[in-house]
Amino acid sequence: MINACVIGLGLRGISLLKHVLTRIDELKITCVCDRYEDRVDHGLKILEEAGQKAKGFTDWKEALEEDGINAVFIFSSWDAHATMAIYAMRKGIAVACEVGGEYSIENCFELVKTQEETGTPYMFMENCCWGKDELLATSMARKGVFGTIVHCSGSYSHDLRNEISYGHVTRHYRFDNYLNRCCDNYPTHDLGPIAKLLDINRGNRILTVSSFATKAAGLEEYIKSRTDATEEMKNARFKQGDIITTVLTCANGETILLRLDTTLPRSYSRDFTVRGTKGMYMQDTNTVFLDGDPEFFEPTEYYKQAFNNGVKYEAEYLPAFLKNMSSEDKASGHGGMDWLTYNAFVSALIDGSEMPIDIYDAATWQAVTVLSEMSIQQGGMPQEMPDFTGGKWAYRPRKDVCDLS
Repeated sequence: MINACVIGLGLRGISLLKHVLTRIDELKITCVCDRYEDRVDHGLKILEEAGQKAKGFTDWKEALEEDGINAVFIFSSWDAHATMAIYAMRKGIAVACEVGGEYSIENCFELVKTQEETGTPYMFMENCCWGKDELLATSMARKGVFGTIVHCSGSYSHDLRNEISYGHVTRHYRFDNYLNRCCDNYPTHDLGPIAKLLDINRGNRILTVSSFATKAAGLEEYIKSRTDATEEMKNARFKQGDIITTVLTCANGETILLRLDTTLPRSYSRDFTVRGTKGMYMQDTNTVFLDGDPEFFEPTEYYKQAFNNGVKYEAEYLPAFLKNMSSEDKASGHGGMDWLTYNAFVSALIDGSEMPIDIYDAATWQAVTVLSEMSIQQGGMPQEMPDFTGGKWAYRPRKDVCDLS
């Protein structure tokens, strides 16, 4: 049995506690922590309803001093992730850390150094790596269906104007990030699955990061339209550009295009796209285009007819566990991605096996935020991505998040 502490009981932490963590049989939540007492009480109530008894804390270091804790789930604000993870690893407490961007390259190196020195298990909880579309396309790529992969793209496109604008009212940390920084602050939903597909840190690596930002207009215009806006909201002058475009180059010759798009009206999209010499996959329409299709060169009509044709490839290429997921597991969060991600951490911890998303992934993916900020400040100048593996990337074997053989 894994005795775990949960730190951070905002929207994400509460959702995962209620719908995922309390449903994993091998997991017992022995303490919860948040800086706000009402959130602690909420977490304790959820555990009580699930038949579990736990202690509540408002000081995360005190929570991690509790006897018998061997794992911690970090759901706090982005700026605290590295500090908490490093502290926990030094105490021998396995870390499951939610996603976000980092604030310094030094933090990324310190994460790697601490994990290497202590050997404490660490997993970066990027749930989109378990996305159905992402795994379907990755499985097809592994079997050569798309030929040689030369380019991938993705985005975090999500209208978050309400969440960001009312951040100080709802105690959400995004407000301050958009107020004070201009960068790709949330790159890993789009980058994570692409990095896995391109074997980043395992035979391939990111070389450079170049980013560009539009002006910041969306949030301020949105706030002007709100009759209940606070003075703090009305006076805010945000630095975060409405759309951030980032280009990554890779050692094996591929390019990656990322887009952060969260402060303008739009529908949700991760826009996961894979381009190869024999075909492509496009998530927004769940479309597979393969060279040699009889209608391939009639783009207008074929494009319309091919919408959602990805379903016909699922029987052959989709991992079996995705096809057999229960409706309850799918309903646990993000179409089941949350359930799969957190079970993967628990399983690896129990088995003593390698984490599917490790410390080198965490450092590299989060460093994109830091480097994108630097690049934007320098007019899009390419920034060198550090090699957090210390040269091991050249010979580390492939590690998909699940068996795609």
